[in-house]
Amino acid sequence: MNILQALFFPPEQPGGVSSMVPYIQESFLEKGWEMELFSLPKRVRSKGTEDVEFETFDWRAYAGHPIVDKYIQTYKDYVWWTRMRIRKSYDLIHAHHPIAGLVMKQLFPDTPVLVTIHSSYEKELTLNGKIAPGGPEETFLTSLYGELEHRLDGIVTVSRSFQTYLSRFVRNGDAIGVIPNGFDERRFRPVPHDNAVPQLISVCRLVPAKGLDVLLRACSELKRRGHPFVLHLIGDGPIREELERLAVELNIYEETIFYGYMLHPEEFMPFFDVFVLPSRAEAFGSVFAEAALCCLALVGTDVGGVAEQIDDGVNGLLVPVDDVAALADALEKVMSDPTYRYHMARSAWLKAKSTYALSRVIDQLQKLYVSLGRGKP
Repeated sequence: MNILQALFFPPEQPGGVSSMVPYIQESFLEKGWEMELFSLPKRVRSKGTEDVEFETFDWRAYAGHPIVDKYIQTYKDYVWWTRMRIRKSYDLIHAHHPIAGLVMKQLFPDTPVLVTIHSSYEKELTLNGKIAPGGPEETFLTSLYGELEHRLDGIVTVSRSFQTYLSRFVRNGDAIGVIPNGFDERRFRPVPHDNAVPQLISVCRLVPAKGLDVLLRACSELKRRGHPFVLHLIGDGPIREELERLAVELNIYEETIFYGYMLHPEEFMPFFDVFVLPSRAEAFGSVFAEAALCCLALVGTDVGGVAEQIDDGVNGLLVPVDDVAALADALEKVMSDPTYRYHMARSAWLKAKSTYALSRVIDQLQKLYVSLGRGKP
C-alpha cells in the first residue's frame, strides 16, 4: 500500500505526534510498505484564497472571531500548499490534525482518509485563557468533530478518556477507535546514576494548561519543609517570563533551571530522578510514557490519558488538579525514599515497554490500514 501521513506541524517539531510519526514511517518502510510524510511549513502563511465549505455547519456564523478566522485561513493555506505539492495518488491518507484530514478529503474525495485526533485545541485554548468556555470559538472548534465524522472514513484517538470526550460531539462515539501513542525503545536508554540531591524534571510547552505555576508553588513548599532539590524545566512558551518571576517571588529561582526549547529531551532525561507535570488536561500525555521509558519515577495529575498511564501508587503518583499541597506531598514521598522511587520507576518502565512499544502501534495501524485502504500491503 502507498500511504500518506498528513501532519499539521513539520516532523522536526517536538511533541507526541511529530516525534512519533517519522518512526512509524521508518517501521513501515522496513516492512516494504510505501509511506510519505506531508506537512504545512511555517513559512506558508496567508497564501490560500479558496472558499471553505463544511457540510454539517456554516462556519461563517462564527466569522470575525480571531481564533476562527485564523483557523479558516490556515485551512485555506493547507489547501493551497497541498495543491502545490501533491501530484500523485495514494491508497490511503492518515491525517493527524482536523485541518489535514478535512483538506485531504476535500482534494482527494475518492481516497480513504483516516484521522487521529491527538489533542483538544479548544480545551487548550480555554485553559490558556485564549477563549471563553461555551463561547463561539469553542462551538466552532467542537463542531469540526461532527464534520470529521460525516466526511472521513475513520476517526482514531489516543486514550479512552479522550474518546469519551469526543463522543459528546459526534453521533456514534463508539465508532471512534483508540490507539495510544507508541515509542521506539531505541530512543530511550536508562542510565544508572546516584544524585546526591533529587533532580526533578518537567518537559512541556510553557502555557497555563500545563500547571507549572502549581509545580513551582509545590517546590516552594518542599523548600519550606527543608527538602533540597533541583527543578529542571525543558521547554519554551508564552508564560516563560511569568514563571521565572514566580520562581523569584517564591524564592526557588536558585533551585530552578529554565532550559528553553530542546529538540531531543529524551537524551537528557535519563540522568534525573523524578518526572513531574501537573497538567490541567491531557488527551494522552506522551511525555509521561517517554519519561517512563527513561526509568524515571512519575508524578502527574488525575486527568485524561495521564490517569490511564499511571496506576497510582504502583508506577507513579496521581494528584488532583491545582492541588499544591497534594503535589508537594507526592514529590516529598518519592524524593525522600530512594528505594520506593526506584521500584516505582522500574514499574513505570516495565509498563511503558509492554504497553507503549512502537511495535504495538504498528500492528494496530497495519490492520486498520488494510481494512480501510484500497490497495494491498
